[in-house]
Amino acid sequence: MTREEKQRITSSGIEAAFAQNGYVADRASATALQLMISLKKPLLVEGPAGVGKTEIAKVLAKVLQTRLIRLQCYEGLDVHSALYEWNYRKQLLHLKLSENDGRSLREKEADLYDQSFLLRRPLLEALLDPVSSPVLLIDEIDRADEAFEAYLLETLAEFQVTIPELGTVAAQHRPYIILTSNRTRELSDALRRRCLYQWISYPDLDKELQILHAKIPGMNTELAEQISRVMEQIRRMPLVKTPGMAETLDWALALVTLHQGILDRETMQETLGCVLKDKDDWELVIQRMNHGALLKDQSFTGDGQ
Repeated sequence: MTREEKQRITSSGIEAAFAQNGYVADRASATALQLMISLKKPLLVEGPAGVGKTEIAKVLAKVLQTRLIRLQCYEGLDVHSALYEWNYRKQLLHLKLSENDGRSLREKEADLYDQSFLLRRPLLEALLDPVSSPVLLIDEIDRADEAFEAYLLETLAEFQVTIPELGTVAAQHRPYIILTSNRTRELSDALRRRCLYQWISYPDLDKELQILHAKIPGMNTELAEQISRVMEQIRRMPLVKTPGMAETLDWALALVTLHQGILDRETMQETLGCVLKDKDDWELVIQRMNHGALLKDQSFTGDGQ
């Protein structure tokens, strides 16, 4: 896809292209991506875990036919892990080989701080792509600390970084930057101001059905509807960890693997570990199911009537 084609891409075109790649994008998300591409501004995507935030970047890279570069954030992430490190072994080897070349030590040291001695980490790799604009996914930015978040501001605003020994390094081709957050902590206003914003929530019944059929072609329609209805009810409960679309897909694939054409009470209890990952949540759902408050449809009674 050429630069001109990318600039002309529409929200409806994004919806269609994502659908071809098995991702059901709503119009709001497609419009946010269209603006991100057209305006070349970073996009911050927030929402609960498991609703497809990370998948947006993966599918976008396929649609744009470009590289995906991923920076997975975590507590304690620092600049050297995210941006660059100096290749000390290569620098020492260079000094060793230049011992007898007649130059002064200062001249030799100056050679050491050249881009050829840099070990590129995801941020720098995305900025220095020599061919095209990659998709840079900064995943779960809320897991990194405020200091790292502050360091990102230059990249998000100017598409450049400052390396003390080299100065400013600007992007050769501006990457498409997508940041995701599960809202485990509040992000700074400074970061938010530099980004477009999109919220993704749990899918409603119709969208969940669309996603199931897109991800698992040929899946039994009745089973897909049962799963979607049950997930809708489960998400209304006061759970410690509400299951997302990722858990829905895990559950559906498990039931298909077990050759289940219908979801009965016994099967649900046996496979609930695909959906719930907390003991208290498990006990609450089982209790609701046994008391008939969760599954009201005749198909789920388990008594054959």
